Amino acid sequence: MKGLVFDIKAFALNDGGGIRTTVFLKGCPLRCIWCHNPEGLSPTPELYEKTVGCLRCGLCRRGCDHPECQPFGRCLHICPCNLLSVAGVEWDSHDLAQKLLEKSDIYEATGGGITLSGGEPLLQAEFSYALLRELSGKVHRAIETSGYAERETFDRVMGECEFVFMDLKLRDEAAHRQYTGVSNERILKNAAALKASGIPHRFRIPLIPGITDTEENLRGLSEIAGDSPVELLSYNRLAPAKYRSVRRSYTDLIDGERAVDADLSLFQNAILRK
Repeated sequence: MKGLVFDIKAFALNDGGGIRTTVFLKGCPLRCIWCHNPEGLSPTPELYEKTVGCLRCGLCRRGCDHPECQPFGRCLHICPCNLLSVAGVEWDSHDLAQKLLEKSDIYEATGGGITLSGGEPLLQAEFSYALLRELSGKVHRAIETSGYAERETFDRVMGECEFVFMDLKLRDEAAHRQYTGVSNERILKNAAALKASGIPHRFRIPLIPGITDTEENLRGLSEIAGDSPVELLSYNRLAPAKYRSVRRSYTDLIDGERAVDADLSLFQNAILRK
């Protein structure tokens, strides 16, 4: 099974227990206006151009004969500052599993493992399932998901995981459509299914100023989460720079130095990350 990956992050510490490797799968059906992985949105490979440090020498625009460069109209190899790359590399599920298992001794020693993230892993559900099956019985497997998928797909992939991180963003359906581009109907149904499944899990809520951090929204999400563990994630101020690298625009959500003043007491079992 083939899949598209835009990053593999070794020695990750925030995507599950112990030391882990996080695999970022490319493509996402949501368009959250605060997304901090814009290079993971498109389901196809795209040019990733770092702008800081560019000498404006123009060498990359002179053309080349490298087959891998032709789809992008730029030479990926000539930049003297190494600022050009491609976000999105095709992997075979078996080959990727073998690469990930090279660090098995570290996972075992620290209680770590492999985490699939994105983008949205469920957009490449067959690849995610195949990769998780390759890793079955060899390493702890976790996934980070928005939960936006058909129930059958959700259940099939979650059933191959020892731990699930699932996002909860907005309780109100109209607001969810406005800020993420999709309805939250599937997400809420899958959240209920996850709670009833017995699979160890944690809901993650991004605290976006004026959007998700309101008392009304957090109260609604706390009712959905119930007794499940919850992790509250601070707004990522570094996202805008990454948008320029993939030629997308970003609207800054921070009004001056406005601080998140959400009533965090709504989540008695929350793990707060600042």
